[in-house]
Amino acid sequence: MSYQRHYSPIDRLLLQADSALRTLVPNSNTATRPSPAIVEPQGNLTADEKQHIAGLMRINHTGEVCAQALYQGQALTAKLPNIRQQMEQAADEEIDHLVWCEQRLQQLDSRTSLLNPLFYGLSFAVGATAGALSDKVSLGFVAATENQVCKHLDEHLQQIPDTDRKSRAILEQMRTDEEEHAINALDAGGYHFPAPVKFGMSLLAKVMTKSTYHL
Repeated sequence: MSYQRHYSPIDRLLLQADSALRTLVPNSNTATRPSPAIVEPQGNLTADEKQHIAGLMRINHTGEVCAQALYQGQALTAKLPNIRQQMEQAADEEIDHLVWCEQRLQQLDSRTSLLNPLFYGLSFAVGATAGALSDKVSLGFVAATENQVCKHLDEHLQQIPDTDRKSRAILEQMRTDEEEHAINALDAGGYHFPAPVKFGMSLLAKVMTKSTYHL
């Protein structure tokens, strides 16, 4: 007979704090899947190319920090146990992306964004609010966010030179995973956000990408 652990509100808050620390402190997580970059050759990149690619990978890493915070916030306030479980599972899958981006930044002799704690806090608050409104809104927010991420990944793939197969392999796998998360969220009953809401989300995303590229 299997038993399901039931956590108290205090337990859940402690788990959230642990998740936040592991998300924000580099090299604190372990990927369940090997990085797609492992099998790719190390391309010859100029100093300017390395700097630009590092800026793009820093943006993507911060996006994964936001994803962790969003999912954890939604899991905290989700109404139905199965929705909470889905959010927690999606957060676990996103950890792979977080680790892959960290590894690639280190290979490019760069670092993660100094603004990550700020964006984590904002994303957690948004996720918790969406979850408190309803599971349907929460799932819809996941779908809209993941679709936005796919657009950014497409833009970055266009900017990364073909010689950098390592970064391209990571972003291509991330895009596949993010698209699947969006589809799963809608299939689970997620709300289809109207165009004005999606436009507002895209503006906020631009603020994040512009700032974390350098910082």
